[in-house]
Amino acid sequence: QMHLVESGGGLVQSGGSLRLSCSASGFNLDYYSVGWFRQAPGREREGVSCLTISSNDTRYAGSVKGRFIISVDNGKNMVYLQMNNLNPEDTAVYYCNAEGEPSGVGYRNYWGQGTQVTVSS
Repeated sequence: QMHLVESGGGLVQSGGSLRLSCSASGFNLDYYSVGWFRQAPGREREGVSCLTISSNDTRYAGSVKGRFIISVDNGKNMVYLQMNNLNPEDTAVYYCNAEGEPSGVGYRNYWGQGTQVTVSS
């Protein structure tokens, strides 16, 4: 069974840091683009960062650029999001995503269950 499981969320003070982890099982992340999304109460889900593993190309939303870093450990089949200098506007449920079309498998789009990040002022 294929799924993603996030961890590492929690409560942190403004200016603090958190590291989110996303463990993939049942499939190999090497053949996917991976990303982090977030959804704050009353707002739509938005993209935070993404990484194309085959090219190591990374992208960041303007609101997190310079503060967040996405990375992958291929050996552990895991994705990370290092979040620094957090502020209350970063409060949201953070979701891990893997999207791709591996040869012989077809299009796949996987989501984790989400992990809550709360930043107090």
